[in-house]
Amino acid sequence: MKAAVYEQYGPPEVFKITEVEQPTPKDDEVLIKVHAASVTTGDVNMRGFVFVPPSFKPMTRLAFGLNKPRSPILGVEVAGEIVAVGEDVTQFKPGDPVFGIDGARRGTYAEYKCMPEKAGLTHKPANLSYEEAAVIPNGALTALTFLRMGKMQRGEHILINGASGSVGTAAVQLAKYFGAEVTGVCSTTNLALVQSLGADHVIDYTQEDFTQRHAAYDLIFDTVGKTTFGQCKAALKPNGRYLASAGGLGSMGQMLWTSIIGGKKVFAGASSESKDDLVDIKGIVEAGHLKPVIDRRYSLDNIVEAHRYVDTGRKKGNVVVTVV
Repeated sequence: MKAAVYEQYGPPEVFKITEVEQPTPKDDEVLIKVHAASVTTGDVNMRGFVFVPPSFKPMTRLAFGLNKPRSPILGVEVAGEIVAVGEDVTQFKPGDPVFGIDGARRGTYAEYKCMPEKAGLTHKPANLSYEEAAVIPNGALTALTFLRMGKMQRGEHILINGASGSVGTAAVQLAKYFGAEVTGVCSTTNLALVQSLGADHVIDYTQEDFTQRHAAYDLIFDTVGKTTFGQCKAALKPNGRYLASAGGLGSMGQMLWTSIIGGKKVFAGASSESKDDLVDIKGIVEAGHLKPVIDRRYSLDNIVEAHRYVDTGRKKGNVVVTVV
């Protein structure tokens, strides 16, 4: 099968399109014919550590391969069709359209991909194409994880920094769905996009520093790692929560410390990839409350160009990789 393979860390040019052996599903796995994948911030970090906080770089190398990538095929999000199932699989059958995420094993930059039945995989939303479905899991599951982590309540006011990115566009829509008042922070060119997703207020970060607002928000969700708890503390209400989905070790330490003392709290950590949470997301999508935002589309043969674009840090929503 055709795949985009990388055997060393570095710029997008490390990818090579080549033929590799097609995987065979184990007894508890399904084989997916990949129709579409995506390029996430996580993908470019695993390729070249582009947006990895400095304190996390040694840990990232240990996790993914100290001197070279442990898994030579990247890609965490997938949408496609089941073509074979292991003998113990009961929830899927050949022909089923599915979508999901596999951050641990990766491998969606290829024509075929195996996943365990119990992994973050479920049937594709009926109202989405394969390309649209492929870009839902990462952003939506990250947003859902942190909104739940921060125990956001109906009627609370949340500010979402990086509101035009993959996690941000999902967070705006999910926060509105859960009944919050939403302020989105983005650049001038993305204000209309964020408003169209349902944000009640928008702030152009080139014109205003939201951290200078006093006691304005119940929650501040930094989806891009551009602020710190210290910078945002004054803008939070007395029992406000700071959500750091792209935070480093500092945020983890602050989460521990603020969990002990009273007042404002920090929440950081990894996002969910659970099947149950993905099923929840599917329901919200099918009910029309969460729509994918696609900036650009690239074929698998043009994976280098796709990664070059995401490396700029300027993508709006998501970047799709079409495989079939």
